[in-house]
Amino acid sequence: MKNHDTGLTRRFLASRVVTALAEPHGVDRYLNLVNPLWSVRDVRARVVAIARRTPDTVTMTLRPNGLWAGARAGQYVRFGVDIDGVRRIRCFSLAGSAAGAGPLEITAKVNPAGTVTRWLATRARPGLLVHLSQAEGEFTLPDQVGPHVLLISGGSGITPTMSIARTLRDVRYPGRVTILHYARTPDDVVYRAELARLARTCPRFTVTYRYTGSKRNGHFRAQHLRAITPDYADAHAFVCGPAGLLDAVSRHWAAEGISDRLRIERFTVAGAPFLGDPGTVAGELWFSRSGIRVPGDGRTLLEQAEAAGLRPAFGCRMGICHTCGSHKPEGPVRDVRTGVISAEPDEQVRLCVNTPAGDVEIAI
Repeated sequence: MKNHDTGLTRRFLASRVVTALAEPHGVDRYLNLVNPLWSVRDVRARVVAIARRTPDTVTMTLRPNGLWAGARAGQYVRFGVDIDGVRRIRCFSLAGSAAGAGPLEITAKVNPAGTVTRWLATRARPGLLVHLSQAEGEFTLPDQVGPHVLLISGGSGITPTMSIARTLRDVRYPGRVTILHYARTPDDVVYRAELARLARTCPRFTVTYRYTGSKRNGHFRAQHLRAITPDYADAHAFVCGPAGLLDAVSRHWAAEGISDRLRIERFTVAGAPFLGDPGTVAGELWFSRSGIRVPGDGRTLLEQAEAAGLRPAFGCRMGICHTCGSHKPEGPVRDVRTGVISAEPDEQVRLCVNTPAGDVEIAI
């Protein structure tokens, strides 16, 4: 009855009558006075533990409120944290098992020049309130898999790999699990101790490392696969990590004609060629609210706005979180991920993944 009663209460608080009575502040404003985790619409979470397993990562254990709908192994969330009065949003993969309920786990690689990860590494403490989206992403463990799962990761790409591996362990998957992880040095492997226990206690799991700090055979090569699992072509394969690793693995799977058996998590914007040489990019970029005009130079709208001295809001810089969405009254823009040009007037565009393809007005 408890969950049923909670659902009824939430629907009542979200009703039009209560919403009207709570104007102009909204229902959540009053709920926050009682408990900051309470909300009728927003997923919020409390940081309950923080660990620093390597010098350049921070791992947070989160306990979400009742609006959290759960996640599939391998998915990510849009993570929001208020820093100096501004909500910053980044995308982080979930590392925990998707089998059963429990706290969420996120491990972030710290960028010394970044705003969010550097703040989390130095300032975050248990009790911190954060904001989450529901789980997103197609890099997921399917309901049905064959007798062999191959997980290839590099650097912070180990995070969704851990989610999938932990889930397979917890559901007592009867097949083989092969993990091939690339890191600069042994000390850079975030979950090294847990992976060692997993390989030791679960005979079905095989864990192998390759270290890119080595001058010999550090980066992905086909012989790495053949040495540890000659039948890799028959496996359900997943790869997550730096763009170079993703490109190398996807090229090899394509050459073998088995791309349909590979899932890729790509959290970077794949570079796309200019319509012409950078020096011949035509058009003028007009930031109409600021009264600034600059010649288009082929970079993204966000990069050109920042170069002009503007500070538009942004989050992931990958076209995922929509934080940098801005009004474009007119002009053609090109999506760097797809090459598609849109010249529709009065549309919202994401500054971080669009470039001018002619004279463009952006209302910032």
